[in-house]
Amino acid sequence: MIKMTHAVATAALLTMGMFGGTASADPAPRHGLRSGLAKVTLEDDRSRITVMGEGSQSAVPDVMRLNAGVEVRRATAGTAFADARAAAAKLTEALKTAGIQAKDLRTNELSLGPEYSTYPTVSGYRAAQGVEAVVRDITSADKVIDTVAGVGEEARLNGISFEVSDNRRLVRAARDAAFRDATARAAQYARLSGRRLGPVLTVAEEDASPPPIRFAGAALADKASISPGQQSISVHVRVVYELL
Repeated sequence: MIKMTHAVATAALLTMGMFGGTASADPAPRHGLRSGLAKVTLEDDRSRITVMGEGSQSAVPDVMRLNAGVEVRRATAGTAFADARAAAAKLTEALKTAGIQAKDLRTNELSLGPEYSTYPTVSGYRAAQGVEAVVRDITSADKVIDTVAGVGEEARLNGISFEVSDNRRLVRAARDAAFRDATARAAQYARLSGRRLGPVLTVAEEDASPPPIRFAGAALADKASISPGQQSISVHVRVVYELL
C-alpha cells in the first residue's frame, strides 16, 4: 500500500533466527518515524532474509479543492430554504465566472432546520448549501476565494486541500527507490552474516496510514496568500531474499 507523507526514514532490527538471538541493526527511530524489520531465518538448511525498504518522491500539488457554501437564517423555514437556494445559485454562477468548469462543481451539503431561543421555542430557521470546487489552476486560487467572499454575507469558506492530480509517475519512482533500499539492506545483512544474497522469493507492499499533506512554503507566497506546499508519496515494500 501507499502512504502520503513528508518525512522518509526507516530503522531496522536484525533478528538472527538461526541463532535464536536478536541484535539492533540501526539506531532507534526518532521523532516518531516508522521503523522497519530485517529478519534472517533458517528452514530445512535454507536461509532467507526479510527486509523492509522505503522510497519517496515529492511534487508540488497542481489541484486545489475548495469547500465553500452559503448559510442564511430566516423567520420561516420556507423563506430560509428559498433564500439559501438563491444564494447558492449566485455562488455557483460566480465560481463559473471565475473559471471553474461545471463538471468541477459538486454540491456537498443541503440542510434546513430550526434554531431555538430556549428549547422548545423556535427562534428561526437555518438553511445552508455547500459546494466543492476543484481549482485546476492553482495560480487562480486567490481569485476564486475572493469570488466566494464577494458573493455576500451569506457566503461561507469551509476549507481547502491540495493534491497531485496524476501521481502515477511519483508512485512508480517511489517503488523503484523502495526496492533499491530493500536490496541494499538485504545485501548489507548478508555480508555481515558471512553469506551471499540470493534471488528474490516474495515482494509485498505494506499497509500504511496517510499523514496530512505538508503546507510549507513558498511556491506562491511571493505572489499570493495561498501556497500548495509540497506533497510526498512514500512506498513501503517487504522483500524476502534467499541467502546463499
